[in-house]
Amino acid sequence: MRDRLHTQGGPPFSAPCITLAPLAVMAGLELLRRSAPLTALLVAVPALVADQFTVGNLATVLMFTDVVYAAVVYGSPAVARRIPVASFLATVGVTIGFLAWFRTAEALLIGVVTGLVSFAPAITGVSVRNHRDAAETARLRADQTALLAEMDRAQAVTAERARMARELHDMVANHLSAIAIHSTAALSIDDPGTSREALGVIRENSVEGLAEMRRLIGLLRHSGTETGPSAAPTLASLDVLVEQARTNGASSGLTCTLEDARGKPERLPAPVELAAYRIVQESLTNALKHAAPGAVAVRLAREDNVLSVEITSGFGSRPGPRAPGSGAGFVGMRERVALLGGTIAAGPEPTADGRKIWRVRAELPVDERTMRE
Repeated sequence: MRDRLHTQGGPPFSAPCITLAPLAVMAGLELLRRSAPLTALLVAVPALVADQFTVGNLATVLMFTDVVYAAVVYGSPAVARRIPVASFLATVGVTIGFLAWFRTAEALLIGVVTGLVSFAPAITGVSVRNHRDAAETARLRADQTALLAEMDRAQAVTAERARMARELHDMVANHLSAIAIHSTAALSIDDPGTSREALGVIRENSVEGLAEMRRLIGLLRHSGTETGPSAAPTLASLDVLVEQARTNGASSGLTCTLEDARGKPERLPAPVELAAYRIVQESLTNALKHAAPGAVAVRLAREDNVLSVEITSGFGSRPGPRAPGSGAGFVGMRERVALLGGTIAAGPEPTADGRKIWRVRAELPVDERTMRE
């Protein structure tokens, strides 16, 4: 059985026991094939050469091919690139050398065997390593795609929460401010007529606030289904909004007016109309909370591709009840304008007669290409 594993006859060291030395060395190198592949290969080459001076052992040759394969698969990238080249040059050199020595065609068989022992496992290792690297690259790309998707989802959730917060504030703050002011007036003024009028305004704003809340809740509940969303407010309904503000602010000495200087009103892109409507709504709410008695003027104008929205109100203290502010209103207005690529400014300004007014002015681009930029 042992003689069947021998690969050659008539070597310098023909004792069968001598073949155990290269075999033992090669078996030990198998333990280093993953942890130190280059070292194992450098020791395996002289061990294979030493095996050729004995009767030879097929197991030694097979383990050598495994060491070459492991050096390419588990070695560094530089080693993996050089081993196939070195094994190819060794195969060509051995083939040419034995052809020059024996000068017979049978010498080509030695070159073939050398290629099978060194070059073939090296090429196999290159193929396996390339597939492994490709799989690792695909896994990393999949992880990056999943990470980007998660980041996009988080950003979308954050943006949606901010949008919902703006909508909720803009829709409800106006009604709640009116309720707070008129309820305070009803409690502080002992007059049945005034109290009855205040309670009427409170009821009207409560009903409208509940309707706005139902609209928002319905929009959220049916999001993503076949049910279409409720229509967003437009500039065409500004007169109703101003009339409501005029009613709510009458007890505080506020007179609200609307001036549309656009000439012939035309339908603007939905985001622009919604933003302009919410800016007017929030400005009127702030006037109801803080403005001094006097005129509250809303003015719309259009110059080229820019819609101008301007709201002015009295600046200063006023008698009577006032509703506290949170500061979220102007933040929401600024976010809406920034999403459209426009500008907004708010602050006190002096007038010609020495008084001060509070002016909110927003400029919104109405051209869709400008909005995208």
